[in-house]
Amino acid sequence: MIDVNDLRKGVTFELDSALYKVLDYEHHKPGRGKATIRVKARNLRTGTILDKSFISGDRVQDVRLDYHNVQYLYNDGSLYHFMDLDTYEQPAIPAEVLGEASGYLKEGLEVKLTFFQNEPLDIDLPTTVDLAVTRADVAVRGDTATGVTKKVTTETGLEVQVPNFVGEGDAIRVDTRTGAYVTRV
Repeated sequence: MIDVNDLRKGVTFELDSALYKVLDYEHHKPGRGKATIRVKARNLRTGTILDKSFISGDRVQDVRLDYHNVQYLYNDGSLYHFMDLDTYEQPAIPAEVLGEASGYLKEGLEVKLTFFQNEPLDIDLPTTVDLAVTRADVAVRGDTATGVTKKVTTETGLEVQVPNFVGEGDAIRVDTRTGAYVTRV
């Protein structure tokens, strides 16, 4: 058991026989009484978001997770398939569990896969990924005086705001934590 005061972004815990990963954490101390801890967490099996308030001193069940380095192989529509780099096993994760992370996955990308009792649950993406731009709007003449941006679509279907000089066929580096454009590569 761990105290709810120890919950931070990225921590995984068990509550009512469901596994949750903390997405956002807020500690609120009123003038009197006990502090409250507000947690926004994602259910690792279903992908649903839970907003929960705990009172300081509450405890939740800690879980032991295993991590394996895997390589992303392909998506068959409902499942994302990976290959373990050590054992060559091919675990699969449902698309709804991955959520927004699926927009950063391209074939051959190495990620860290989280397991709980031999069940694949979640992935840890690298900080940045390089993606090819497949669709970009044409820059309008006269929009060059300021830092004007436009929306482009990458090879994975991810939409990113980029500077006007980025065009179709360019490769861009995207930050996986924020979804923001970093640089052209």
